[in-house]
Amino acid sequence: MFKYGIDHLTVDKVIAIASGALKAVITEEAKEKVTICRKKVETMASSDAAVYGINTGFGPLCDVQITPEETSKLQENLLITHAVGVGNPIDKTLSKIMMICKVHALCQGFSGVRLEMIERIIYFIENNMLPVVPEQGSVGASGDLAPLSHLFLPLLGEGEFWVNDEILPANEVLASHGLAPLTLMAKEGLGLINGTQFILSHAILGLKKMEYLLDLADVAGAMSLEGFQGSASPFREELHTIRPFKGNLKVAERIRMLLKGSQNVENHLDCERVQDPYSIRCMPQVHGASRNAFNHLNELAEIEMNSVTDNPIVLSETEAISGGNFHGQPLAMALDYASIAAAELGNISDRRCYLLLEGKYGLPRLLTEAGGLNSGFMIPQYTTAALVTENKSLCFPPSADSVPTSLGQEDHVSMGSISGRKFNQILGNLDKIFAIELMYAAQAMDFRRPNTFSEIIEENFKLVRSKVAKLEEDRVLKDDINILVNMVKNQKFIVA
Repeated sequence: MFKYGIDHLTVDKVIAIASGALKAVITEEAKEKVTICRKKVETMASSDAAVYGINTGFGPLCDVQITPEETSKLQENLLITHAVGVGNPIDKTLSKIMMICKVHALCQGFSGVRLEMIERIIYFIENNMLPVVPEQGSVGASGDLAPLSHLFLPLLGEGEFWVNDEILPANEVLASHGLAPLTLMAKEGLGLINGTQFILSHAILGLKKMEYLLDLADVAGAMSLEGFQGSASPFREELHTIRPFKGNLKVAERIRMLLKGSQNVENHLDCERVQDPYSIRCMPQVHGASRNAFNHLNELAEIEMNSVTDNPIVLSETEAISGGNFHGQPLAMALDYASIAAAELGNISDRRCYLLLEGKYGLPRLLTEAGGLNSGFMIPQYTTAALVTENKSLCFPPSADSVPTSLGQEDHVSMGSISGRKFNQILGNLDKIFAIELMYAAQAMDFRRPNTFSEIIEENFKLVRSKVAKLEEDRVLKDDINILVNMVKNQKFIVA
């Protein structure tokens, strides 16, 4: 059981809560923290002293003081006016992850929202009441204002929910659950829509996906090495201990494990080759660098998901600091770094695909013995080349850009929401690139029989062959590719 606002959140725990595998609750300890903070806000709201966002306007209107009677309308207007997102809805899982992360932040007792509000969001999570959130419109500073506004409009009976695959008005869905819309009180609008949960949810989902793809990159690379009948020497431990980057060490260890007991690799010793191309022998350095980037983003995302990122931060009955915890730059830059790292995994995978087509060292050109009449596997590499270039184009770092907003009050923004979206687009393209490499590698391995491979490589070879037959004569490959893409997406390949 996970305790909101008390326990330490991780990527795996967020995914487990979202899937229903881990129960998350708000304990009496967290409720007390929330209640104490709420009392501080109520004291400030009734004070004559101006406190940003509690009894003043927002952004450039922070110099306009609001009467206690106008407080509720002020907060309601905040959500309504900031819900200006456009584009396709984000994945439902992302909406749920955003709510989970927001609840955890609110329960730490620095945001000042009422317990009733938090409990309603928990009800949404537990009953799969997932708000519809457009994917575009956040600049990633002052938090993810537009996405979070759409996420929490349904609390007011506004906005929309997903019901299965249908989009329905929030007031209808609330009524079907016997729920009445809530009225926002002082500070609650700000507490809900200031924060980095849109950026963070994309980081979390991307990290979970990339974790598997990093392991699959090693598997696909090892299978290509087997098809190429490459050398195992570049992965020896003593080589990597004298340049001990953590990622490099990990990949070299995994490649050794993936090649252990391979009769095919042992037969390489009879080969006249002095060295293999970089896409084979430099896997620890290239895959390892991507692992280092993954580790960096994972570290920062874990800090963020256990942080308070709204504004102002309530410290006492008389003090609410208007700072910049909502600024998305810490995650934005790391997401851009991870995007480059993910794209590089695809880049080197495409090079291995090309390598297997060249007709060297016992492999037929284009991986077909009937070349001429048959094109064999010539064309799928065009697809990997296109995907690799698409990923390169997605590597422009949005965090390097900033467009002033809010009449210059918010004059530097992170654009981290775009970084998060592009990161996941790149990972989606990686599914397809690896699917094609696995298809190529299995074909190449067929030409190395009767040699045998390690147990784990043999199992993955069988998985490919259980769905995709060896190519003897030209056939439509689209279905084969799509089958393997779905296997990658659903993490069917054995990576450890």
